[in-house]
Amino acid sequence: MNMVKKIVSKQIFIPCAALLLLALFNLINDPSFFKITLGHNSDGDPVLNGNLITILDYGSELAILAIGMTLVTAATGGQDISVGAGIAIAGSVILRLLCGSNSHPTELQNPLIVAFIIAVVVSMAFSAFNGVLVAYFKIQPMVATLILFTAGRSIAAWINNNELPIISTNCDKSFGYWGNYIPGIPIPTPVFIAVISVLIIMLVLKFTNLKLYTQSVGINPKSSRLNGLNPELIKITSFVILGVCVAICGLIKVSRLQTINYSVVAKDIEMDAILAVALGGNALSGGKFSMWASILGAYVIQFLTTTLYKLDVRSDALPAYKAIVVIVLVVASAPIVREKVGKFFKKFKSNDSKGGAAA
Repeated sequence: MNMVKKIVSKQIFIPCAALLLLALFNLINDPSFFKITLGHNSDGDPVLNGNLITILDYGSELAILAIGMTLVTAATGGQDISVGAGIAIAGSVILRLLCGSNSHPTELQNPLIVAFIIAVVVSMAFSAFNGVLVAYFKIQPMVATLILFTAGRSIAAWINNNELPIISTNCDKSFGYWGNYIPGIPIPTPVFIAVISVLIIMLVLKFTNLKLYTQSVGINPKSSRLNGLNPELIKITSFVILGVCVAICGLIKVSRLQTINYSVVAKDIEMDAILAVALGGNALSGGKFSMWASILGAYVIQFLTTTLYKLDVRSDALPAYKAIVVIVLVVASAPIVREKVGKFFKKFKSNDSKGGAAA
């Protein structure tokens, strides 16, 4: 019993258990779910196909977002619901700089690296705006980010004069590599981008005090101030890091289709990002966090999404199923539930001890 309690108490247990349940369900329902085949894309390059590849591909976007969302949640005790709109803005900025005034260019007007850097700066600026509202004006994060959530997609459309710019393969074939496949490499490029992003944030958390400061501010901002920290700066920093993650996802999104649809791109992705953080066992009220658990939670959410699609669930019905998961996680993480579970284990251990003594 002590071993079970020790395993269950680990924060990584929740996403691992969810992943195991989904894997078992699909294994029983349709073993072919796990089949991976080597095929070829339209250009004749070898690519891996299958549900697991889809999970790795699209889950990588969510994993990148989960990095920033975890820090914002830990530092502020709230969530940013504007990341989907932020992705639309970042993607629109990239396309604007690449296409210029012509929505169907024959050649790129600026290097991709320049367009991406400017998109990162713009995304960081919008995220910093959210951070200032939260840190200095003491507005609850979900309310503060509601502004950009509402106006963001209109801003994205305005950047390109309400046009839908398209970068054709005749214009620049390499632009599509970032959201799809690099010729000769059968694994989707977003997987490599996610790996690099994860490595960078892990190195930052290991060799700086960002994790300690973020958790301190999230647990008690007043005490952290007395210990020499600047809670406002830490909160804004967490939002700015999320802004970088949003810009990276914006590049991946527009590269996938080589165009953008302002009202559809990254639709409802903020819910998935928040759910990834919650599924990772992180308290949505802020404080201590596990980045690994959030990243694993992101892939579990994509596993769930792919499973639902496999069961022919309509895309507009997906949020309802995910809402059920949110309810279960929120209830399970409630203090009163944790208290009752703890009492149950103590009572069970006490009865077990008495039974052993009687024997």
